[in-house]
Amino acid sequence: MDGYESTRRDFLKKLGLVVGATALASTGLTQAAEIIQNKKEEFPLTPEQTKFMKGYEKWLKEFHAMAKFQKKDAEHLENNKKLVALSEEAKGWQKELVDHMKDENFARYYMVVTEKITAMI
Repeated sequence: MDGYESTRRDFLKKLGLVVGATALASTGLTQAAEIIQNKKEEFPLTPEQTKFMKGYEKWLKEFHAMAKFQKKDAEHLENNKKLVALSEEAKGWQKELVDHMKDENFARYYMVVTEKITAMI
């Protein structure tokens, strides 16, 4: 594994994948795999959670584009600055994410969205 893959994995863990995985771990691996395959619409969210997820999905797509570009040109200064800025932005909503992850529907929805996007990276 190269340094980039290690950094990316660590970053995604910090975003809450560990929290999400922990929330899903209690359901068992088979059930967790089924959950990931479900459509996110099957998990109703509160208006507050919906607002958070819209921002998160937008952020994650932007992060995905930057990560994809970094694979092509790891030394591109502007792209690297944007990745750092996105990382800092994520720190700002980490507490809110942890609070939302206490809700099972939100945790499942979050994992579905995250898995779909990170699979593309």
